[in-house]
Parts: sequence; C-alpha cells; structure tokens
Amino acid sequence: MLKLKRLSETYEMKVFSDEGDYFGDVEESIIVNNNKLFGWKIRASKNSFLSRVLGTAKGVIVPHQLVRAVGDIMIISKNAVPPTEHEEEASA
Repeated sequence: MLKLKRLSETYEMKVFSDEGDYFGDVEESIIVNNNKLFGWKIRASKNSFLSRVLGTAKGVIVPHQLVRAVGDIMIISKNAVPPTEHEEEASA
C-alpha cells in the first residue's frame, strides 16, 4: 500500500545512505513548476558523513531520483554520497 507523506513532515528528517551511514538532515525540498519535486537540500549536521567529507561546506543537494525511501527517516542511494579522498585514490 502506498503511503503519502507531506513535505512539511520531512523537514529536519534524518538522512541515511543505503549502506547505513548517517548522511545529514533534510533542510528543505526543491520544487520546480509547483508540483514536480526536483531534489532535497541536505544539511551537513554534526557527526554526519557530510560534515566529515565536506569540511566547511554546509550541505549538498540530492536529486530526488537518488532517494530510495521516505518514512521515519530518508534513505538515499550511495551514488549521492561524494567520494572521499581515500576512495578517489583507490580508483586512480
């Protein structure tokens, strides 16, 4: 059964990657043309993966296509996670 969620219920929601890493918190949604959801602005909260990877940046925008599930928390694809320096060195 499909359950609907109001956008207002998603603000301050915890965001995790599909690998279980705490990613950050939802700051706001980005809407285009009044009914199409484009993406999510995720804040790099204290002790989050984003705060460790981004340093001084305040957050990222995650396209809605990379959101896997929304319930009590939001789960996003690991493809939304910026690569760390260690991962970049391993792929080079």
